Amino acid sequence: MTDRPGVAAFDFDGTLARQDTMVPFLVAASGWPRLTLAGLRCLPTGVRQGRDGMKLATVARLFRGWTEERFVEHGRTYAATLVDLLRPEMLERLRWHQDQGHPVVLVSASLATYLRPLARELGIDDVLAVELACDVQGRLTGEVVGGANCRGHQKVVRLKAWLAERYGEGVDVELWAYGDSSGDEELLAFADHATWVGKRATRNPRPTV
Repeated sequence: MTDRPGVAAFDFDGTLARQDTMVPFLVAASGWPRLTLAGLRCLPTGVRQGRDGMKLATVARLFRGWTEERFVEHGRTYAATLVDLLRPEMLERLRWHQDQGHPVVLVSASLATYLRPLARELGIDDVLAVELACDVQGRLTGEVVGGANCRGHQKVVRLKAWLAERYGEGVDVELWAYGDSSGDEELLAFADHATWVGKRATRNPRPTV
């Protein structure tokens, strides 16, 4: 037995969900022609700043000037389509953590605008994902809150801040983490119990319970 509080951190695309969900959201919100044009115009940013820079630049180009209300409504509508994409075995695992009394948090490079309503439906405690900033008139500025994609080392940075806010600085938690891609490597390395999902599942180094 341990007195350390237990916490479970799930990646979303490819982990809790079977596939990418961000590109379909961008298509649903803006259409393929506009998404393609935005991507082409952001290629120079991709050359300079890599995939994360190109992604954030594309999102900024697509949604800058939108009202927050419109963006949130698109996210809410899209979230309702995602339940059928969830991996049954991972949903079962999420329920196990909830039954144990572990707070569950999504740590994802996808957009919070659709992950938050889905998280509410699933009883997930919080979402650490890509948030778009708004100006005082309630319009999206194109900037990302925190200025960085929630991928790789940023997942650990965001989760550490969340843990410190919830439990206080220096509190030792027992962390379970679930991921499927290179963007999750730092997160799983940070965890006490690391579980790879999908094609990387053979890399699971130790028992997860």
